[in-house]
Amino acid sequence: MFRLSKSPPSRDAQRERRDWVIESDKWTQARHVEKGYRIKWGYVAIAYLVEAMVIGASLAGAWLFAGVYSDGDSHSFYFMLLAPLVYAAVELCRVPLGILARTQRSYFVRSLAIVGIIFAAGVTTKSVSQLGEMMFHPRLMEAARTKTALKDAQADRASLDTRIAAADARVAQYTTELEQIEKRSTDNASQLAGLPAQRCEKVFGTNSKGVRYQNLKCVTDPRVATLSASVAKAGADRSALTKDLEEARKARAQLDRGSADRRVADTEQAYRQAVNRSQLHSFTAMVYGVDPIEVTDAQVHAFLRIFVFVPALCAAFASTILALCAVSVRKTFMDEDDLGASVNPEATNYMLAPFAEGIVREVNASLQKSVKDAVASGAAIPLERRPGPAVSPAAGSAGAGA
Repeated sequence: MFRLSKSPPSRDAQRERRDWVIESDKWTQARHVEKGYRIKWGYVAIAYLVEAMVIGASLAGAWLFAGVYSDGDSHSFYFMLLAPLVYAAVELCRVPLGILARTQRSYFVRSLAIVGIIFAAGVTTKSVSQLGEMMFHPRLMEAARTKTALKDAQADRASLDTRIAAADARVAQYTTELEQIEKRSTDNASQLAGLPAQRCEKVFGTNSKGVRYQNLKCVTDPRVATLSASVAKAGADRSALTKDLEEARKARAQLDRGSADRRVADTEQAYRQAVNRSQLHSFTAMVYGVDPIEVTDAQVHAFLRIFVFVPALCAAFASTILALCAVSVRKTFMDEDDLGASVNPEATNYMLAPFAEGIVREVNASLQKSVKDAVASGAAIPLERRPGPAVSPAAGSAGAGA
């Protein structure tokens, strides 16, 4: 509950307070008129607030950037922070330069201030563009990583196709050679079976001691040895080739195209999810009218330049433009009828005489019109009447006799 004051407010205190406010406003206005400009410090405070946010974000981004790319080296970390500190100092000059560009009377100084604004805006553009790139960097890196994995999976599948084709060719080759060996072995065996049997006969003779002997001599067809050797070689070749064929079939069984296809499908799905989470890929696909997974790196980086540099330029000039608009020059004042110019009292009559004569003429004309209207309507009688023409008695009598 609020308690009302029992005593009424002091009128004198209120009057003094009001007079003090009016006097302060007059003094401020006189100072503005004397300087020729007025600064709206509320807008300047907002411009400095924007500048402080840009500088703070730039320094924080530089700190994080140095922490990520210094590789744990403390000297490299602090070396990477020196330039951002200088950039922050340069960015802090933009708002004062904007005020100077509006308040200075010398065109040369104004030109220097504008050049300084452009230089400081370039530094701000660099810092803010780095922040913009850092904003898109994680999604772009994830998309690039998944795209690399997709390309590796596709390359592995293509290589697997080549290896499968080579394994199939090897198995086919071993199978053909085995069939040829089997056929050759069968032919040799059939030829060997078709040869005549071994022919044996008794041989009689006398040795060197004069003793007679008797032996049994068997004569074999000379083709038997050749065919037997061929059959033995075919058996050995069959054993070796059968072993090679089994190994080739095992190697071919390990080459599973289905697993490669599944890996390609999984990596493609991961790449699509990464692209869908990337705002830059989505905007690029929307502009070019393609699937986000089908946009090229050149298209993405073209939009990256737009999404990074354009906002950076806007951020670089926003606070400066606000500082420029916070200054009102003399011609924008509404109550600047006295800019220090004085009027000579002797010239007052010459300046006011035409206005006075015009007012008198208008008043006289309106009065005469109102009097004529009143007399014509009979509402008023004129104070003076003009006498009519005089008539002699003789002329009157003559006229009557006629």
